[in-house]
Amino acid sequence: MNFNTLLRHLREGTKDVFRNGWMSVASMLSIVVSLSLLGVALLLVLNLDRAADEVDKQVEISVYLNLDIEQGQREAVEQEIRNMPEVQELTFVSKQEGLEAMRETLGDAMVKGYEETGTNPLPDMFKVQVIEATTVPFVADKISALNDSNPNEPIYEVDYGKGTAERLFQWTQTIRVVGLLLVVGLGVMAMFLIANTIKVTIIARRREIAIMKLVGATNRFIRWPFFIEGVLVGMTGAALTLAIVLYGYFRVQLAAADWSSALFTLIPLQEIWLWFSILILGLGFLIGAWGSTISIRKFLKV
Repeated sequence: MNFNTLLRHLREGTKDVFRNGWMSVASMLSIVVSLSLLGVALLLVLNLDRAADEVDKQVEISVYLNLDIEQGQREAVEQEIRNMPEVQELTFVSKQEGLEAMRETLGDAMVKGYEETGTNPLPDMFKVQVIEATTVPFVADKISALNDSNPNEPIYEVDYGKGTAERLFQWTQTIRVVGLLLVVGLGVMAMFLIANTIKVTIIARRREIAIMKLVGATNRFIRWPFFIEGVLVGMTGAALTLAIVLYGYFRVQLAAADWSSALFTLIPLQEIWLWFSILILGLGFLIGAWGSTISIRKFLKV
């Protein structure tokens, strides 16, 4: 295809968008509605996934040491836990820090007696965070197994909320799977809905296609203006979708600023707008091109 022919196709495809008037508007509105639903669902799923990640990160392993443990033993246990590849962070909490935490939680009355007698019934402990939350039970078992290799058994107890943590992981995984299925389902629905809308616009012009075929126009020559028209309609609808969805998300983020921190924080718009824009515009291009190509194929057999 030479440059002049390409310019001709671009010119005709652009004219057809305006020439078809309300049919083009109907196609654009179909794209806006479909992609808006898809975009809102995608943003919702992303924020739910982030909230699930935040919940997962709150699950940590508490390793309680024996009261009579010596410092050398404690340091050896600490080093062994740090060397585990699944461990992301380890924090040592002394028995005195544990007593202060009890004071903040339960009040002075609960710790006053211990301070007066100079006793502290709390053990030293480690708080362990893992890289992948679902490995918490496995890591807890590995830490407990350290007693097997040490005759002094320096670890008194390993606790991570067994049972509750597993149910929590199941719920967060369910949220991710359901969210993914929702996005995929809406994506497929949007593609077929938009393709059928574009098909209606092409059906309305089947006589035009038939006449072009009768006067000797090749399939490629006929297809290109429709292809360009479909891409323009798809991209325009996608651009309108972006303006609506991103502005709406921005307003929701502002409105949620006061209460979201107590539950979870919405993903900042500046973190997602670029790839989200590329995704929506890309979908608009693909759907417009695919819809016009598939729809016109039947009428090129005249």
